[in-house]
Parts: sequence; C-alpha cells; structure tokens
Amino acid sequence: MAWRLAGDLAVFLGGGRAALLQLAHPMVAYAVTHHSHVARDVIGRFQRTFRHVFAMAYGELDDAIAAARRVHAVHTRITGEIPTAIGAWPAGARYHANDVDALRWVHATLADTTIAVRVRLGYQFARGELDRYTIEMNRFAALFGIGPELLPRSWSEHEDYMAAMLASDRLAVAPVALEMSKFLLGRGGPGAQPTLGRVAELLAAELLPVRLRAEFQLAYSRVDRLAIAIGFRTLGRAYERLPRSLVAIPAHAEARRRLAGKPPSEISAWAERALFGLSKRVTGI
Repeated sequence: MAWRLAGDLAVFLGGGRAALLQLAHPMVAYAVTHHSHVARDVIGRFQRTFRHVFAMAYGELDDAIAAARRVHAVHTRITGEIPTAIGAWPAGARYHANDVDALRWVHATLADTTIAVRVRLGYQFARGELDRYTIEMNRFAALFGIGPELLPRSWSEHEDYMAAMLASDRLAVAPVALEMSKFLLGRGGPGAQPTLGRVAELLAAELLPVRLRAEFQLAYSRVDRLAIAIGFRTLGRAYERLPRSLVAIPAHAEARRRLAGKPPSEISAWAERALFGLSKRVTGI
C-alpha cells in the first residue's frame, strides 16, 4: 500500500506542503538553518536526502538499514538551541535532530501529505486502506528510531495527532522558517520568482491549513484557488489513465524490476537524474 500510494510522481505535488509543515516546527527550522547547507547546495541536498529515503523505502533490507544508520549518525551531530522564544518554545530551548518527538512530526507530515495529494486528485479511500497504509509507514518511521509507542495504530490515531499538533503552539513559524520557505519557493532572490516556484507556492497554499498559509505569507487569491482546483480535477482525471511505468518514481520502478529478477534499467537512471534536476528549476538556483 505504501508503494502504491507514494511510489509515483504525484507525491511530489505535496513536496512544498510537507517541507513547510516540517519547518513550522521550531526544532526542525533551527536545526536546518544552523546545520544544513541547503542554501548553498540545493541539488546536492535534494539528492542526498532522497537517495537515503529511496534506499529505506525501496531498497533491500541491508540497504535500508545502512541508510538509516547513516542518517542517524548525521543527526547525532546536529544539536543546538532555539535563540528566541517562539510558540511554546522558550529562548534557549535545546534541539536535537534525533529528538523522537520532532522526528515523529516530520514522519507524520510525509504520511499525511501523501494522502492529502491523493484526495485532491480524486482518490476515494476505504478506511481499511488508510489503516493499512498507516501501519506500513510505521516501518519507515522505525528506521528513524521512532518507537512503536509514539506511532499511530490506525489512520484515526494519525488524524488525532495531526489535529492536536496543528491546534497547538508547538508549531509556530519562526523568522528563519519564513526565510527558508521563501528560498525554497524561489522568492528569496533578487529576480522574479521562477514559474515552477510559483506553482509550488500555490500547491503548498492550497494544501496547508489556513493558519500556516498565513504565517508563511503565501500569496493565494480566489483566482489562484479556482485555478488550482481546476488543475487538480483535470490532472486527477488524466493521471489515473497514464501507464504506471510512465509515472513511477525511478527507485520504485527499479525495486519492481529487482523483485521480478530483471536487471537495472538505463531509463530509470536517466529519469532519476531528470527528477533531481527539477528542484533546480523550481528554485531557479
């Protein structure tokens, strides 16, 4: 179920939403700002992140565990403090990239965004499908060191957690999060916002809760809302008719080939390079 729902290119429609939800957590925002080189190396960061994620989601068991250990080792070195009070977080509050509560939030945003995009594309879920997806995604969470006591046992439990977090002051858009969001959406430079950056901003604005849309200062008019609604409806009708081989994430396609006993595909390797290059076009960097 996790492969079926998150294994094709539609998942990237929610990339902006997931990133901004994560940045709305001050621990995540300051950890990224203080320790990440994303502003200087967008493509490199994008590639490293997704190669680890793809190894955990689609690789063989040894590959998944090795990637998880590498990520954990990197996170071990990422510590610091939140310099100014924001939301529920006092000045001087310590953050750590392996903090399980922060990791739980990041994981939840990924699972939640995948479903949010599918719903917008017109997919109607049975409750059993959502429960199965939740349980399967808990395996992915375990690779980040999140214990079962913190993970939902059903989609309803996941929804309760998301609602509680979104209603709380544990989420608050710090100034550094706002600046990072502008950079990621191509609004941080002196020139005009790239077209794909604007599209990413519109998608994020549509998919985010109203409160966070406002805190991230996303431009979203009634005309924009109508255009995105029409776009989702049109894309949803067309997307399900496309061959799965055409829209599959390259790592997913390669996993399917591996399970079928087939050799790696040169087409998948080319598609992966094209996918990584897309982030450069979005930001204009």
